[in-house]
Amino acid sequence: MSETVTSQDEDQDQSAAEAPGEDATRAERSSEDQLVREGDIAGDYLERLLDILDYDGDIDLDVEAGRAVVSVEGGKDLEKLVGARGDVLEALQELTRLAVQQSTGARNRLMLDVAGWRSQRRSELTDLGRQAAQEAKDTGRSQRLRFMTPFERKIVHDAVAMVGGVRSESEGEEPRRRVVVHPAG
Repeated sequence: MSETVTSQDEDQDQSAAEAPGEDATRAERSSEDQLVREGDIAGDYLERLLDILDYDGDIDLDVEAGRAVVSVEGGKDLEKLVGARGDVLEALQELTRLAVQQSTGARNRLMLDVAGWRSQRRSELTDLGRQAAQEAKDTGRSQRLRFMTPFERKIVHDAVAMVGGVRSESEGEEPRRRVVVHPAG
């Protein structure tokens, strides 16, 4: 009888030792499942919107960097959903986030891209950040960039951080906030 108790105790100790790892894996799976669910809700919302607008578009759902990413690709009319400098896209992203929040009851960080605008813009801003960093490094003078959205500034800051000998900061108040690249030192 004492062997059985010891054996049960050992099983419980082993289960307790495995539980933290299993809990972490379960939490990651649950988090991933939640992000997929957010993407599905957003996709359904956007599909209904495209139907109302009578726009053609294919919806792609993904999870990247701990957030649901929804992309709408397709017809030429989609450019209207981007707007000047992405203004309409920003508003549409916020509406989509609100639709997801209403359904899930939780805030989310969903990212929306339409007609590849964000990915193209990310590439342009990365180049801009690197060029400004190199200019500041070469001339020893700070480089003040034009006003940008928070999305745009984040990309520029990340690009500048990849270049040694410079640093960046944001200055100003929304919507007139910009990145300034300074030579280090």
